[in-house]
This record gives sequence, structure tokens and C-alpha cells, in this order.
Amino acid sequence: MAIRYGVIGTGALGGFYGGKLAKAGQEVHFLLRSDFEYVHESGLQVDSVDGDFHLPKVNAYRSSSEMPVCDVILVCLKTTANHSLPEILKPIIHSESVVILMQNGLGQEEDLSVQVPGVAIGGGLAFICSNKIGPGHIQHLDYGRIIIGSYNVPDSEILKSLVLDFQAAGVPSELSLDLNQSRWQKLAWNIPFSGLTVVLDTNTEMLMLNENSRQLAEELMLEVIRGANACGVPLKESLARQMIDMTMKMNPYAPSMKLDYDYRRPMEIEYIYSKPVQAAKAAGFEMHQISMLEKQLRFIEAKRFDW
Repeated sequence: MAIRYGVIGTGALGGFYGGKLAKAGQEVHFLLRSDFEYVHESGLQVDSVDGDFHLPKVNAYRSSSEMPVCDVILVCLKTTANHSLPEILKPIIHSESVVILMQNGLGQEEDLSVQVPGVAIGGGLAFICSNKIGPGHIQHLDYGRIIIGSYNVPDSEILKSLVLDFQAAGVPSELSLDLNQSRWQKLAWNIPFSGLTVVLDTNTEMLMLNENSRQLAEELMLEVIRGANACGVPLKESLARQMIDMTMKMNPYAPSMKLDYDYRRPMEIEYIYSKPVQAAKAAGFEMHQISMLEKQLRFIEAKRFDW
């Protein structure tokens, strides 16, 4: 089946994954904010370790009210903007549309199901090192695998078609049988490295080069895994060592939270830290180290925006 795609947020994720789909011949409609004029006139540029490409003409819009209805909407906004999703989504969803939240964290699908009752929702976990380095200009540094899962999608066939479209576009993709487990697994990396790069003002390479910070990252990973286990998610503790080994081989990288901090944008603390801490606590497990990291990030956020 031919899918009409909508991409909400054409930055590091939306620009890359939407760009790959468009390059492969899929019909993709991009919602942009500050980059609209540039992309409308000059197109989208992706510099990738898998091969650079330029899309001279893209379906670019400054408002979702100008977009056609779409079958699959890839939400690539930061979770700090999720309060705006009901207004954004209303003009572009039809009765069988599926909204895929391509975001980090835990609990956003549940919240969106309350905000927009009746909509089919899935989640997308992107294992990628990618940044937006200029208007309509995406830099893909490493990795790129994506996992797609259902929150309440009644028919999995459209998710299977989405995975096949990504694969045909050159994006390693797979369907998750348990979205909640996939989100916790991604958090095992996101929680230590997003927060530590902010609090210690560094990048992944420097964290891995120092024995103390490397050990701290692994301890945080283990606490995430134990929190997941308490919530009934069967992650193995060996995952922590696997992720440390992977990160040691990774090109030097600043996670999106570090870039948000550097550019004085709100950080995604709620869904990456607060929600997992609350979920583990409700299951009887206190994530003490992660709770401390959450409080440090809250302090930094308040210092920048409230004082």
C-alpha cells in the first residue's frame, strides 16, 4: 500500500528519516518552523555517513492547516512541544491515520491518547547520531536503526508497511513486539548520556575516556535496567556493558539534550527522567541515582529560565 507521510518537525530526526523516505520516492509532507522559507526555496540537504543527498524540491509547509491529510504522521518534535500536538494533528488526521511519536522517553503515547482520543498511536525509537547544523541541513554522523511499535494501533499491517518503506529507503528498521520494553531499553542509554553530558558539560567521547564517568554511566544504566525489571520489563543487566562498549566505539557525540542545553532550549526532563522515576517508584523501586540526576537537571533548567 502507498502511504502518504507527514513529518512534524523537520530537524535532526524528521529531516533525516523524512528525507530518506522522500529520496526513495515516497510522498512526504514536511512541517517546518524557522526553516520554512529556506527549505521551500532551496530544498533539504542531508550529509550522511551513508552518502550525502540533496532534495531540491520538497513538500514544505509552515502550518499543518495547509497540509493534506496523511496516513502516517511521524512526530519528530521534542517532547517539550507535545502540548501543541492536538492543534497540529487535527487538520492532517483521518479516521485511519496513525501517529508515530519519534521521541525519547516514557509515557508520551499514553498522554497523547488522552489529548487526542480515538487516534491510533505508535512509537518510534531512533538509534542515531544526527544533528541539524543549518537551515534545511542535517548531519548524520553514525548509526540510524529505527524500531517501530504499537501503543494502540488496531491493525499492525500499516506498521509493517512503514518498516518496509524505511528498509527500502536504506534505513535499518524493525517492528517491536513490545513498545514499552523498547522504550525502557532506549532509556538505558538516554538517561545516563543525556544527563551526564549536560551536568558535566561534555560529550560521549570524554565520558568514555574517563574511568570515573564511564563507571558512573554504567551504574546509571544498571539502575534503569533494574527499574525496568521492577515494572515487569525483562531487560538483562548485560545490556549495560553492551551499551558502554557501543558508546566507546561511537564517533564523539553530543546528545540532543546537550544541544538543547547549549542553545538555551528547554530540556526533555519530564519524559526522559521524571516519568521513568515515577513508574519505577509506583512499582516499588527507587531509582536514587537517576532521581538525583533529574533534580540536578531541574536545577540547571530553573537557573537558566526562572532566575
